[in-house]
Amino acid sequence: MKICAVIPAAGRGTRLGADGPKILTPLTADDTIWSILHARLAPLVDHIHLVLSPEGAAVFPALPANVSTSIQPAPTGMGDAIFRGHDVWSKYDAVLVVWGDQVFVSTDTLKRAMAALTQGENAVLPVTRMAIPYVEYVFDGPKLTKVLQTREGDSTTPNGYSDVGTFLLNTAGLKTQWDAYLASAPRGSATSEINFLPFLPFLSAQGWTITPVEVADATEARGINTKDDLAFFQSLYKKAP
Repeated sequence: MKICAVIPAAGRGTRLGADGPKILTPLTADDTIWSILHARLAPLVDHIHLVLSPEGAAVFPALPANVSTSIQPAPTGMGDAIFRGHDVWSKYDAVLVVWGDQVFVSTDTLKRAMAALTQGENAVLPVTRMAIPYVEYVFDGPKLTKVLQTREGDSTTPNGYSDVGTFLLNTAGLKTQWDAYLASAPRGSATSEINFLPFLPFLSAQGWTITPVEVADATEARGINTKDDLAFFQSLYKKAP
């Protein structure tokens, strides 16, 4: 199975105190978020596609082999960013979406997700239990029924399932489903965005199988969204052998 990793990375590092693409934020003297993500993903996938802002693309360093980019002109949501790369990732059997600040998703989690993906209308969702989930995925038996998002005013359940910023989906028919979702999806009550995450229960309702893969280490769910997050990961990588 051929897999293209897509990294939505149009965000700026303003909240982290940086003046440039968030994905180029340094974590060590030698490594940025991007270099760590690239090192993690490159051995596992056939291609990596970055979705950048126009400003980010202008300052991005030279691309390694098997890495391409597209542009998201305005920050209108992760779903829009992912499908900006459709012309590239649709040429592969599956698309592995990894948020552009999810540096701690492990090689083990990625490999287990890939092993769990079967052909047809299938997706794999790595999940972990969180004391207070920022995002919660609710299953009813084999069906993913809803996604609760605190940023949209939803209340989540203590110890509920959250994601680790990583989603693996077969590409066949995916754009058709996204177009159908766009035709009826409400905008977020707080963000006014058409969010990618509720697309997953939409797929489940259309007959797709959404397979959860449980992740033991909840640290894998932590992105780099604040200065505290940045300091945490800088300290973590500094201590790493």
